[in-house]
Amino acid sequence: MELKGVTWDHPRGFDPVVAASKEYAARTGLDISWDKRSLQAFADEPITDLAERYDFIVLDHPHVGQVAATGALLPLPVPTDSEASLGGSAESYVWNDQCWAYAVDAACQMAAFRPDMQTPRPAYWDDLGDDGAKDFRLLTPLLPVDAFDTFMTIVAGRGGEIMPHNPSEFVSSDNGMYALDVLRRLYVLGPDEQVDMNPIKVLEILAENDEFACSPCLFGYVNYAREGFRANRIRYFDLPLCKGFNLPRAILGGAGIGVSARTELPSKAVEFAQWITSQTVQSGVYFENNGQPAHRKTWIDKSEGSDAVGFFGGGFQTIDNAWTRPRDVWFLGFVDHICEIMPNFFRKNIPSEDFLRQVNKLYRHHLERA
Repeated sequence: MELKGVTWDHPRGFDPVVAASKEYAARTGLDISWDKRSLQAFADEPITDLAERYDFIVLDHPHVGQVAATGALLPLPVPTDSEASLGGSAESYVWNDQCWAYAVDAACQMAAFRPDMQTPRPAYWDDLGDDGAKDFRLLTPLLPVDAFDTFMTIVAGRGGEIMPHNPSEFVSSDNGMYALDVLRRLYVLGPDEQVDMNPIKVLEILAENDEFACSPCLFGYVNYAREGFRANRIRYFDLPLCKGFNLPRAILGGAGIGVSARTELPSKAVEFAQWITSQTVQSGVYFENNGQPAHRKTWIDKSEGSDAVGFFGGGFQTIDNAWTRPRDVWFLGFVDHICEIMPNFFRKNIPSEDFLRQVNKLYRHHLERA
């Protein structure tokens, strides 16, 4: 018996599923091999194409609206452990009352810093406008998709987590203008190259040299908090707040494991998906092999005693209060178009009012097409 899966190309995405599959093979005799795809392909490649070639697909939850419409994946038994979900991770793969994947990896936008550099850290987004903001020594991933995620995170942190705001506006004018102002400040406080950087690039720079000390908003990676992964260890802290609001509302990330509707061993595939997302496996072989678990009980356990306590403990409140971005069929196409215009917001200094009008115009276009 042999099954095949595809995940994303990073130690956090590949190593733990390979290690867990080896342990599972020793227990059950079911061999599972894994291929990698790039982080960009993880976000963009159609699940329907992958389901033709693989039994397991590790996917991002914004795809579930499209997945449900195509029938590419098997609907799975809905998880019953109410204490397992972290920040809505399990629920993010449920669409139209059916579960399309199990949360195997949990992430959200957090703040990261180098504790050895002993620099100040922003507690509020408003701090970025203070005279001493340069002392934070910030570096922020402003690659278009990450910049737009940060935009939504800031809007959510200001009470606007229901997106779209109404049939005409993706976000309210007040929240949108506030978020764009913060993005502009992040750009000004760092190098222009931020517009080409994703979270991995920023974390690599933070961990390997001393030019920057903090990134106030990026998707967290547990690996950088562990001893020996890079030259310097990174610690995480809860996102800056919007003044007048007391909870960070980061956009939820992570990954789920889905089962192709074309698999020839559906019951065995579902059993493996349930096994690899169980607390025992998440806290054991999955975590021990560069994994970033999705199980809430694992996070609580590792927040108190592990070599990655600087990750699990530092950003726990943020991820436990994370919010789920839209998953409707129109959303991914909308994001693609936003990403085409986002660099100009920074590099051509487009006024915030004009840019927000473009965002809402694109939103209405994709909503009408859907």
